[in-house]
Amino acid sequence: MSTPRDPLQPEVLARIRAGDREAFELLFRAWYPRLADYAARLLASRDAAEDAVQEVFVAVWGRRERLPEGTKLPAYLHRAVKNRALNQIRKYKTASRWLEQGDHQVAVTPVGVTDMEHEELNQALQRALDQLSPRGREVFQLSRDQGLTYPQIADTLGISVKTVETLMSRALKSLREQLLPRLQEDG
Repeated sequence: MSTPRDPLQPEVLARIRAGDREAFELLFRAWYPRLADYAARLLASRDAAEDAVQEVFVAVWGRRERLPEGTKLPAYLHRAVKNRALNQIRKYKTASRWLEQGDHQVAVTPVGVTDMEHEELNQALQRALDQLSPRGREVFQLSRDQGLTYPQIADTLGISVKTVETLMSRALKSLREQLLPRLQEDG
């Protein structure tokens, strides 16, 4: 059977469902650029967008036999890419809140995260904390581990509250810069 020019012809879905790699590659080549552009608009990151689209195509191939007949491939692919992108955004926002709140020891494994990923996250966090300046790490730990307020930290260390604010701001920025790209990779 020759490859049809239009990857949206109904026979293409049937061929993909039957495991025809040529038909699947036709669909991939026709839709990947458009879906990557769509995801990039949602995610504001070309790399994250391409990852999301590739993951969708891998999932489609893995579920090809279960794709219902009559599936409208463009709508299906757009919806799948949108859902994948929204999941990445939710994960990013959760990670941002987590860093902002300073719960820097992950006590509860988030849904969908394996024990190994949980441990890797804690190790990455510890490496990021180790890279803070000694004073920045001290301020961060007094705030997050001991629950001291900025004035209490200032009194404890003999520095101004403004210095505490500056050190904490730098520490949080550094942690975000080091950890969020890692979290987005896993996304």
